Amino acid sequence: MYQDKSLNCKDCGAEFLFTGREQEFYAERGFQNEPSRCKPCRDSRKRNDNGGSMS
Repeated sequence: MYQDKSLNCKDCGAEFLFTGREQEFYAERGFQNEPSRCKPCRDSRKRNDNGGSMS
């Protein structure tokens, strides 16, 4: 069983919760690393990155 865990965002420094449910999702997908950014910073990065497209 996964336990909620507090992490710090590498972009804004805010503390955010990596929930047990999110940890389970990461494990099911085979992700090896914990998230390094909070949700607002991840969303902002995705918007600014345009999904990585080269168009």
